[in-house]
Amino acid sequence: MTDEADDLVNGDETSTPSTPEQAQSAARQTLSHLRGLFEKHGISPRKQLGQNFLIDLNLHEVILREAGLTPNDIVLEVGTGTGALTERMADQAAAVVAVEIDPAMGRLTAETIGPRPNVLLLRQDALRNKNNIANEVLDALRSSLKVRPGRRIKLVANLPYSIATPLVSNLLLDDELRPALMVIMIQWEMAERLIAEPTGSAYGSISVLVNALADVEILRRLPPTVFWPRPKVDSAIVRIMPSVEKRRKIDDLPWFAHVVRQVFLHRRKNLRVVLHAMYHHADAWTKPVVDEILEQLDLPFDIRAEALNVEELDELSKALRVKLDEFGIPPITDDRKPKTKRNWLLKQEANANNPDYVAEVDGDEDDEDDDETDLEDDDQE
Repeated sequence: MTDEADDLVNGDETSTPSTPEQAQSAARQTLSHLRGLFEKHGISPRKQLGQNFLIDLNLHEVILREAGLTPNDIVLEVGTGTGALTERMADQAAAVVAVEIDPAMGRLTAETIGPRPNVLLLRQDALRNKNNIANEVLDALRSSLKVRPGRRIKLVANLPYSIATPLVSNLLLDDELRPALMVIMIQWEMAERLIAEPTGSAYGSISVLVNALADVEILRRLPPTVFWPRPKVDSAIVRIMPSVEKRRKIDDLPWFAHVVRQVFLHRRKNLRVVLHAMYHHADAWTKPVVDEILEQLDLPFDIRAEALNVEELDELSKALRVKLDEFGIPPITDDRKPKTKRNWLLKQEANANNPDYVAEVDGDEDDEDDDETDLEDDDQE
């Protein structure tokens, strides 16, 4: 059995095309071909899954060129569609972990690529829940990496909008499975978030996390006409290059990610109020304590999270941790703020008994609570 077959032995294995027709399937993904293929199988694109298929054949070449796949690369593809890109990547990479939630698309992908020993087709959701990647996907990547030293992961995919944020953020925050490169097709709105700068309308927690850990470039803006069915918005091909140098600057990455997520839940709210609300259930955590942190960082009391850049947010997370330790307040490292003091105490006990607990990064960054009933501007004190 080959290394790649050993690597993927527990999955839906697929392999080299047995016919010239299969070998040319990627080149045939035209509008007429797709319509005929879907009619033949009695299926239709599913809008609720964000299914829009490339019909501009040149764009597959752009994606492959930018991905620069080699025999040392493990490709993660989420959303295989008909398998056209999957097949091309399997020809170039050591292995492909392909994830497809739609059973119909899973069947089309399997038919397109045939029984290839270096492709693992997982017919499931890539996410375990709203915030976390499925264990089966993570295990498949780990198994592929162990086959031979020097292998690296690359995320190359046409990502549905709903999965883009949690997938990208979780991979970037994973020191073990962080990709060497991401080349992804996403909605234009999401691409704008990735490159957004402080005070901009698109600036949010995903902007901070991605730019804190990687270099981002929008390679192309794609009009709806290059897809079938046509989406209502533009898309983009984006390259994300994780940076070892940037990662080194973040001392405690899970804590940094947690603080970023918390302050951007209310990014247009006064930061002083948000920081106090994070631990207001602790008696020692008062507005004057928060004021000390802001004064130490030379931040005005009326500043908002959306005005802070990566470096300022990193310094804030460090100063916040120091102050919590000073007052003996255990940090809460998940992204759900308890509503009562009793729940807060229970959360402290749970965290104290679980030293391996790490922060989750929510997929719905910038879901600002407009009514903000739990944040009070009680500055009259």
